[in-house]
Amino acid sequence: MPEPILFYDIPCNNAQKTWSPNTWKTRYCLNIKGLPYKTIWVEFPDIEAVSRKIGATATEKEPDGSPYYTLPTIYDPNTRTTISDSAAIARYLDRTYPDTPRLIPYETDALHAAFNHAFRGIILMDLARIMIPATAHCLSPRSKAYFRATREPIFGTKLEDVAPPGPKRDESWDRVKKALHTLTQWLEADGTTDRLFVLGDKIGFADATVAGFLVWIRVILGADSKEWTDVKTADGGRWDRFMEAFGKYEAVDAGEDVVL
Repeated sequence: MPEPILFYDIPCNNAQKTWSPNTWKTRYCLNIKGLPYKTIWVEFPDIEAVSRKIGATATEKEPDGSPYYTLPTIYDPNTRTTISDSAAIARYLDRTYPDTPRLIPYETDALHAAFNHAFRGIILMDLARIMIPATAHCLSPRSKAYFRATREPIFGTKLEDVAPPGPKRDESWDRVKKALHTLTQWLEADGTTDRLFVLGDKIGFADATVAGFLVWIRVILGADSKEWTDVKTADGGRWDRFMEAFGKYEAVDAGEDVVL
């Protein structure tokens, strides 16, 4: 049995503690593969310092060209390897632990990359307008202040004004539901309606990407919210069945807070 992988995630103040659609992708992958891991909880203002400390590479660049560090990141003590970005982590886990369920079959690698680009393109901005302001309220005071300071310039307004209740928010949510319907059309392109996953009857990384976005809605807005009810009932209940299939991969360990 390998040593536990250290998985760096961002906490929130609800019962489940984990919320990020990006880190959920990696948590799903680790759980699907059945690999032992331990969560290290990192507040937003500490991500860069922690990333530098463990030798993680920046995944993006700031407008001024300086490195921008994000989570998820893992450190695998079995190979002394640090990997950032959920897709890179999935590929690393496939290469390093080939006897576990494969997340990105070799022949689908390019298609997985294309899927990620296409799906984010049709859903991310509208979903973010609804979810980013709501997420801020679920963070610790330190992370909330950082989150607000870094996200408001992206939207060009206060978070409260991004998608306030009313027509503006309703339009964004309608486009989210339309994006899910578009994904349903992709899955049913051959005329069948029983394909639940991108790879057919096997869960892969593309599915973990979709589940990461959907669980974000459930965790932050609540399982009793109108939005989650809309998700569960959309497309004949397809997404309810889809998330039920992911239920057994939603284990969250207690983990420990990072030590700088």
